[in-house]
Amino acid sequence: MSRIYRCMYLMAGILFAPAAVSSALAVPNQLQRVMSANELRVCIWPDYYGITYRNPRTRQLSGIDIDIAIEVGKELGVRVRYVDSSFALLIDNLLGNQCDVAMHAVGITPLRKASLIFTQPYLRSDIYAVSTMNGTTIMKWDDIDKPGRVIAVQAGTVMEPVMQNFLKQATLLVVKPPMSRETEVESGRADAFMTDYPYSKRMRDMTSWARVIAPEQPFHLTDYAFALAPGDQSLMDRLDELMDKMKIDHRLQKFAQKNGLEPILILGPNLRLLNK
Repeated sequence: MSRIYRCMYLMAGILFAPAAVSSALAVPNQLQRVMSANELRVCIWPDYYGITYRNPRTRQLSGIDIDIAIEVGKELGVRVRYVDSSFALLIDNLLGNQCDVAMHAVGITPLRKASLIFTQPYLRSDIYAVSTMNGTTIMKWDDIDKPGRVIAVQAGTVMEPVMQNFLKQATLLVVKPPMSRETEVESGRADAFMTDYPYSKRMRDMTSWARVIAPEQPFHLTDYAFALAPGDQSLMDRLDELMDKMKIDHRLQKFAQKNGLEPILILGPNLRLLNK
């Protein structure tokens, strides 16, 4: 081989071999990162009753996703570190590597699917309205979209785009912290707020003023799952395996019952087998 061709050959190796190696290393193995760090960083929304709720008095966390996260940590042999988040911060926190996975019953929506990847769904909820027991403007589902009504939703939740499309006559109020949907309704500034099954259960369990109104027929069912940043799917695949395991040995069913979420639990196509 001539000196010129040898130089060209070596230059090609320098140009192309590292590029191939760089491409192979571009997407890190997320599961291996968690195992090496001995830590699973879990984003939660600490105001989500029955899901990832932090008791304001005891500061203790409870809910189905807390129960699942504890089991995942045990199965992987790593500690679990919770990172406070919200639906408004969901995508930024995952893409910004603030956590490895968001485990706060994340609704699978087209907007979120464009930015994130999801495990298999394990809960499915419709949308519910919450008004006041002494109010007379909204007594049933058909009272929601009427002229003069003000309907509140929390920014960043599934309910925001759904109600934007649904409401034709009522006014939509998008609530952002430090405001709250409950305060807007209880004060009379809004006639009702829209939420899901877990949060409507919170209103039933923890207030005396809330009237929960369910749709007469399915309105907008949403599947809930765990969300991760796109790219390597090793951690997502492992989470799916562990969820299947928890279905088979009935841990998932036990957690749903413990948190009052049996009506919205999804067990998948092998439901009959899992319940035997």
